Amino acid sequence: MTESIQFSVFIATSLDGFIARTDGSLDWLPVPDADGPEDYGYHAFMDSVDCLVMGRKSFETVQGFTPWPYEGKRVIVLSRTMDGIPTGFEDRAELFKGTTESLVAQLESEGVRRVYLDGGETIQSFLRAGLVSDILITTIPVLIGQGRPLFGPLANDIALEHLRTTSYPNGFVQSVYSVER
Repeated sequence: MTESIQFSVFIATSLDGFIARTDGSLDWLPVPDADGPEDYGYHAFMDSVDCLVMGRKSFETVQGFTPWPYEGKRVIVLSRTMDGIPTGFEDRAELFKGTTESLVAQLESEGVRRVYLDGGETIQSFLRAGLVSDILITTIPVLIGQGRPLFGPLANDIALEHLRTTSYPNGFVQSVYSVER
């Protein structure tokens, strides 16, 4: 576990624990009101991170978002199957094909302090590696029945410390945990 970089999760799930439909669709997520009064802490969180690390599937999903949600942030896409970043996204993302350990070493050498982890498989792999420091989950009051789960198999239990839970008038429930070491 690295002590110099904080790897953070900020994600929404359906009430039944899915982050996307089986095809990767996010159509069940409410569309955020860019001019609305509540962003559920997203902008403050984004201001606190140096870069994002996500997997290929998440990157494929966010390529369709307009406007680009990560403007001004470095986005690193983890993939061993992609040949390169697609045309039109070369200035928005970079491809990383190495190991988690080599990525951590690279980020440490670059002075990165806080990383936003996104995507189920990426989050799961960083959890298994003992690298995640905190998790913020916003539970959306909808059951989608099946999809891509946030969490997967673990070799050992991972203890979490509950820091706070906030409920919102629209039914969203946001819980924040630190990962105990």
